[in-house]
Amino acid sequence: MKGKVLEFNSTSRTGTISADDGNRYSFSVDQWKSAVLPKAGSRVDFSTNGSNAEAIFQDGPATSGNSKKIPAALLAFFLGAFGAHKFYLGYNAQGIIMLLVFLFGFILLGVPSMIIGLIAFIEFIIYLTKTDEDFEQTYVVGRKPWF
Repeated sequence: MKGKVLEFNSTSRTGTISADDGNRYSFSVDQWKSAVLPKAGSRVDFSTNGSNAEAIFQDGPATSGNSKKIPAALLAFFLGAFGAHKFYLGYNAQGIIMLLVFLFGFILLGVPSMIIGLIAFIEFIIYLTKTDEDFEQTYVVGRKPWF
């Protein structure tokens, strides 16, 4: 069956699809089979189980057009030692770890701060070398906090 995503809540990771037959179906991100997260307006192909959508595939190209890859890479390069890219991607605990290690690292002659800066630079390189789809799958959908 074909339809269109009406809404997707990234916090609860659930959404609603309006099928071409006029019915609405609920879904969870567990049933989403495409590389990037669903967004309102995306055309989809899916099967149904009662009032729920299952095995949902994005119809057409898998690129979302609003990848978080470039902003995350730029934050990792310019403010990565402060954990800015971690906060941007929603990894608050890892962002706080990077921020605190960087700030308090100067007590130990700056070595921990340099290591955090190096980690941020490595993540910058990794982010840039991944395709948009691979980045979204790894860091947004897969929620992988460290390189």
